[in-house]
Amino acid sequence: QVQLVESGGGLVQPGGSLRLSCAASGRIFSRAGMGWFREVPGKEREFVAAIRWGSGNTYYADFAKGRFAVSRVGAEITTYLQMNTLKPEDTAVYYCGRTRRGDSAYAAEYDVWGQGTLVTVSS
Repeated sequence: QVQLVESGGGLVQPGGSLRLSCAASGRIFSRAGMGWFREVPGKEREFVAAIRWGSGNTYYADFAKGRFAVSRVGAEITTYLQMNTLKPEDTAVYYCGRTRRGDSAYAAEYDVWGQGTLVTVSS
């Protein structure tokens, strides 16, 4: 069973950048996808970005387009989320997940999740 561990969260000022990492133990098959979601108290888990493991095709939520970039390094079995021009409303716990569907913006279609990493954007 694949296990995922996120890292890279922290406190950053508005306009700053962070890079989140999601390291997987075990193999990620080419037809699988890796996604990033975020969650704030009282709200549903929200899709941020996803990448198809085999092709590298990427997909973004509208708020993430132009500011965030998802990538993966196969040899490291690691997925990254580069976040630029961060805003206070980006404050959340960020989770990475694995879906067998190749790409999905729906949390229910992910079967493996990491423990989350907190991102706080504040001056």
